[in-house]
Amino acid sequence: MDRDFSSVGHDVEKIDGLSLATGTGRYTDDFDAPGTLHVAVLYSPHAHGIIKNIDDSEAWKVPGVVDVMSYKNAYDDMPKVVHTTAGQGFPEPSPYDSWLFDDKVRFAGDRVAAVAAETLDIARQAVSKIKVEYELQEPLFDPERAMDPGVPVVHDRDEYMPIPVPYDPSKNLMAEKIFSIGDVEKGLAEADFVLDQVYRTHYAHHCMMEPHSAFALFDETGRVIVYSSTSVPFHVRRIVAQVLDYPLRKVHVIKPRVGGAYGGKQEAFIEPLAAKFALRTGRPVKAILSREEVFTSSRTRHPMRVHVTAGVMKDGTITALRMDDLMTAGAYGPHGLTVLCNAASKVLPLFNKVENVEFIGRTVYTNQPVGGAYRGYGVTQATFGFMQFIDDLTRKLDVDILEYIKKWHIKEGEGSPVFEAIGEGKAGVPQVITCCKLSECIDRGAEAIGWYEKRGRRISDSPGKIRGVGMAVSMQGSGIPLIDMGSAYMKLNEDGSCNLLMGASDTGTGSDTVMCQIAAEVLDIPTDMVVPLSSDTDVTPFDVGAYASSGTYVSGGAVRACAEDFLKNIMKVASVMLEVPVERLETSGGRIWDRDNPDVSTDFGALCCFSLYGAGENMQQIQGYGSYTSPVSPPPFIAQFAEVEVDTFTGRVEVLRFVSAVDCGKALNPKMAEGQVEGGVLNGIGYALTEQYLFDDKGRMTNPDFGNYKVFGSLDVPKIETILVDSYEETGPFGAKSVSEVCINGPAPAIANAIYDAVGVRIFDLPLTPEKILAALKDVDR
Repeated sequence: MDRDFSSVGHDVEKIDGLSLATGTGRYTDDFDAPGTLHVAVLYSPHAHGIIKNIDDSEAWKVPGVVDVMSYKNAYDDMPKVVHTTAGQGFPEPSPYDSWLFDDKVRFAGDRVAAVAAETLDIARQAVSKIKVEYELQEPLFDPERAMDPGVPVVHDRDEYMPIPVPYDPSKNLMAEKIFSIGDVEKGLAEADFVLDQVYRTHYAHHCMMEPHSAFALFDETGRVIVYSSTSVPFHVRRIVAQVLDYPLRKVHVIKPRVGGAYGGKQEAFIEPLAAKFALRTGRPVKAILSREEVFTSSRTRHPMRVHVTAGVMKDGTITALRMDDLMTAGAYGPHGLTVLCNAASKVLPLFNKVENVEFIGRTVYTNQPVGGAYRGYGVTQATFGFMQFIDDLTRKLDVDILEYIKKWHIKEGEGSPVFEAIGEGKAGVPQVITCCKLSECIDRGAEAIGWYEKRGRRISDSPGKIRGVGMAVSMQGSGIPLIDMGSAYMKLNEDGSCNLLMGASDTGTGSDTVMCQIAAEVLDIPTDMVVPLSSDTDVTPFDVGAYASSGTYVSGGAVRACAEDFLKNIMKVASVMLEVPVERLETSGGRIWDRDNPDVSTDFGALCCFSLYGAGENMQQIQGYGSYTSPVSPPPFIAQFAEVEVDTFTGRVEVLRFVSAVDCGKALNPKMAEGQVEGGVLNGIGYALTEQYLFDDKGRMTNPDFGNYKVFGSLDVPKIETILVDSYEETGPFGAKSVSEVCINGPAPAIANAIYDAVGVRIFDLPLTPEKILAALKDVDR
């Protein structure tokens, strides 16, 4: 097919770029209404306990307080509904283990009570006056002990709804996924040698600039409108209706501009609270988390222990591969199964020629912060261990890791039994790779970083500072096959422009712009003639939302199907107007003409006026509709290279240069694709080196702010280079695959491997702090 496109593949400016740059873009907190109440929440200072009593009498006395809620009165006018906060498809693959309010607290940061008042200061003052009597219970902080007999049980109630996966809260087992292919024990016995190593990843936060926000109010018909900073407006609508036992038809969710999400806004835990206060008071209600609340009470990346065992022959053949992952859910279980499954389904197929494969995955409850969706979604954690493991393996074989990976990685025309064995939350689907340029990514990335000139040289330009290089490869997916679905609708206007209404959620990624490019490409019109409106549950058609790397591939597929249906209907009306058979009509640039007689022509604007005002019995709104789901999830591939300098006196690691070479299919907007990669890389570098949750012995986070949680800022950015390797995925819209998540998986293992290349010590647990490196160097010296 012709791949010389007029709209996609070009650097079209972001549709919302000017409004964002000038500060006129409207976020959830920018919406207001007369009489708006503000919400403050009381959180548990204890990791585990029963609430014996709440005395809120003093809070009610504070002038300006309108409502106070806790488990004592929240259910006076509604049932106590157990649910999951995870914004996932229905039925959700996460356990129903959460309540709006409960009389048990399960982590330091759990919700105890809330106040709605005339101002936020008043609400906070009232919260400080609520007295709570706790019966403290022994907390569970060690996931390795979570399933031992006699340990504290985090969820010991009998109110839980069953889910169709192994789930035993009485043993703190949130989820379990086990599968095997071949005979791993036999493969290990046949190997020339066996490698066995454990790696650990840690708690980390999304650090989006806009905190979790919700604004709820009633319209004149008695419907509750919820403005939400969310990635999943349709899931939010369903969960709000479910939690409040309120008719779904009376819930209207609107997603305005979103100031970053990275997975953290694939939840619905603040929206039901705002909506409940609105229902109780009849007034508009705004609930905006503080930065401290975002850190301590929202969602995090799940910590994971990754245990890799492999049997290896002297020629490099892996005879058996076992991955045993233990993931910490924290106090509740949103996404705890699907993140766990991703750690296998998008990591193990990379080396598809291994005949004996086993995955043992368990997610356990602890009395710690709640894990949830986070960019990379389990692949990031597993890749940290797996790619260090491959680096170690190739060093023991004394072969170049680049050549080893190029020989053994999955190729075009190949599949993997892992694809069918495991998906996200259930068995997967068989698929064959139709587009893979990973070997080219490796070659181009190696050239850019100067791999062969620097690898193993331990270059030093100053005393105690030694440089090294490391690399990692990764794959992800493009939506969840046969589960994720997007939809779009278009209509024609009198000036030849068209409205594009879509459920796809732009969380700052540029999704609206790319969707307009896809529609414009089908119609062969300028992108600015497409007017987007996204993520309004009353107006736009359904879309699962912005997660699972589904935006461009799944939502873009829906927009393409919609635009094709729209164009077909345009041509039908043009045939009536011009009195020319459809098969003789051609279109370009918003004009339509008779191929045999080009003087017989019209344009989209005139055609719309004809259809609305002058077509007689054929008058109609020219429109189009399309939905899309895919039977496959074509993986993007990436090779990432780090050059670091290690200070052997202090243990400090400085990333000097980072190169990513990515196969994301056809980059529909190259600059925005590069921006996605660079943002994910910097996120990954911070996760590798500096970001971490610090806790006291009571399980309370001690660094819940940007001053002490060390996220990388603009002054910390190393030289980052992104190479978009040209490829084409036939199943994607105009050749596109995803790019938003795969970029975050490689920085941690690439940096860890570069540290080893520089100073010969391997760090098996994140973050890669100076203290750990100094301790490892001292062990080597001894």
